Amino acid sequence: MTNFRNKQDQFDVLRKIDLNPNFSQRKLASDLGFSLGKLNYCLQELKNKGLVKIQNFSQKDNKLIYLRYVLTPKGISERTKLTIDFMKRKIKEYDELKSELEKIK
Repeated sequence: MTNFRNKQDQFDVLRKIDLNPNFSQRKLASDLGFSLGKLNYCLQELKNKGLVKIQNFSQKDNKLIYLRYVLTPKGISERTKLTIDFMKRKIKEYDELKSELEKIK
């Protein structure tokens, strides 16, 4: 996703949605450290790429309309790919740090 600041933002949003699709935009933004505008932009990009479906549903008692974010199969695949990339980066960082420490000893 070239419109995201980086793949980390995309990974973070997909991961949060997967963990709890019922979070409000305000809660997601807060947890991610994003402004509501940035989160809304990210969600629209994910939707446009077919990675997330945004579903409306209402609660009968108080007539409020809620949004629910659901990863599509394509979104799940992308999140998995990004998770693997994230782990590879962390392993590489670990190996580099380990090598630096061994040089100091």
